[in-house]
Amino acid sequence: MNDNEVAFLSKLVGTPSPTGYEWPAAQVLRDRLTPVADTVETNVMGSVHATIKGTVPGAPTVLLAGHIDEVGMIVSYIDDNGFLAIKSLGGIDAVILPGLRVDVHASDGHSYRAVMGRKPIHLIDAEERKKVTPLDKLFVDMGMPADAVKAKVRVGDPITYGVGFERLGDGFAVSRAFDDKMGAFIAARVLEEVKAAGGCCSDFTAAGTVQEEIGMRGGQTSTFSVDPDIALCIEVGHATDYPDIEKRTYGDFKCGGGPIIARGPNINPVLFELLEQAAEKAGIPYQIEAENRGTGTDANPMQLTRGGKATALVSVPLRYMHTPTEVLKLSDIESAIGILTRFLLDLDPNIDFTPGSQASLGA
Repeated sequence: MNDNEVAFLSKLVGTPSPTGYEWPAAQVLRDRLTPVADTVETNVMGSVHATIKGTVPGAPTVLLAGHIDEVGMIVSYIDDNGFLAIKSLGGIDAVILPGLRVDVHASDGHSYRAVMGRKPIHLIDAEERKKVTPLDKLFVDMGMPADAVKAKVRVGDPITYGVGFERLGDGFAVSRAFDDKMGAFIAARVLEEVKAAGGCCSDFTAAGTVQEEIGMRGGQTSTFSVDPDIALCIEVGHATDYPDIEKRTYGDFKCGGGPIIARGPNINPVLFELLEQAAEKAGIPYQIEAENRGTGTDANPMQLTRGGKATALVSVPLRYMHTPTEVLKLSDIESAIGILTRFLLDLDPNIDFTPGSQASLGA
């Protein structure tokens, strides 16, 4: 990954975009893809669709989507002393919040550094120390007088973790919001690679979707409006290469082992085989995950939109999901880009994705 690509990834994950407030990250995506795509559109939900036209009329159309919303919080009340009460935007783990630095993205257009407050351990009785402090017992301290807070902040303003992108160790990176702005980064980079190669047979849309963290809402609406024949979801997946993860339950997935290609009812079997073939042809490592039902990703509503879509899920192994310190290996991002680009460049315009129409069950 070159310096330009790292700078783009860093900017995208570092630009605040909690669920329902994604427009700053959407602008980053538009700025990157407008010089490359034939068209760039933003729908009323806030999802970005960048499209390049295909070279073969009638070839199956393709949507590749990663969501640009991140977990965060929302101001629900401001007390008389200027402390903020909060609610979650997405799956926030309350156990990690006390003492964190956060950013309040205020209605006056500025972001203000603040901290998550709670009684110190000295003032918590022995029984209470055994419990996780619930979200409604935490508060945000902006370090300002109440009148200043109320002049700057309104109920409904969003809050994000106050951290960004850093390189870590040997080829790793750490950041908030790799889930799943990393996926939108991959979609954008695949579009750039396909364009540089002269295009593919298909009309191809790279999308940054919104509101995945509260019900996969943008993936559904984008798939409905783009109406592709092939719907590819790019996400983060749970790495299981660190202590206390039961591999018999959650599988064996390593950072640095390549992207995870899902297999199961949520996945079109023909499409799975083609992605596996693309990885093998490109000599890129990959891992396989068994998904026994609808996944908790945009792949689920993508598959079920209209009369159904040929859907696949490609994930990058991630440690410590939904925390301020999500960790991944940059080589896995590059591998995902390589597999998806190879798939698109090799796509047969006459392919039939009906299950059983190809050797999709290993026969």
